Amino acid sequence: MLGQMGIRFTVVPSSLKEDPPSGDALEYVCRLAGQKARDSAGRISEDALVIGADTAVVKNGKILGKPRNGREAVGMLQFLQGGWHDVVTGVALIDRRLDYMDLSHACTHVEMIHLDRQQIQKYIDSGEYADKAGGYGIQGMAAAFIPRIEGCYFNVVGLPVALLYTMLLRYTSCIKSRGRVIETDTIGNNH
Repeated sequence: MLGQMGIRFTVVPSSLKEDPPSGDALEYVCRLAGQKARDSAGRISEDALVIGADTAVVKNGKILGKPRNGREAVGMLQFLQGGWHDVVTGVALIDRRLDYMDLSHACTHVEMIHLDRQQIQKYIDSGEYADKAGGYGIQGMAAAFIPRIEGCYFNVVGLPVALLYTMLLRYTSCIKSRGRVIETDTIGNNH
């Protein structure tokens, strides 16, 4: 998605061990996004703007992270099917050189159709559930399960592009107000 925005970047995965989901969903994803960005920023030597993000799925106050296995993914899909849920993503920007941090979040309301056991098992057998909050990916086969969303599609994919763009504009404005000028093609580099 960063490439679609015209941003050059390098991926530096966080080594952060994620806590099990708990508490308020927005606080949870924002806390993890900030921790991931700080972890990655601490492992690179050059000056860079680091982006961290974390996504969770929420229904009836229950926070769903990524399933550990197919059985857990089945349970998540059984819980989510036939109703509405929220997808929340926390996004953090960190520039250590400027001692800059911005933390924000997005929320998208998602409707999922009723799924029978056979539909769920076929999806699980595809393996697509792996590494996906809530056990599904709207950008793949599960698109057929989602008749409607209210909010940012890219948030459901895992990175709310419009929110990130707004955050990058704030970052640029902050740099300009401090008297430093940066090249716009370096904004958002995730080294």
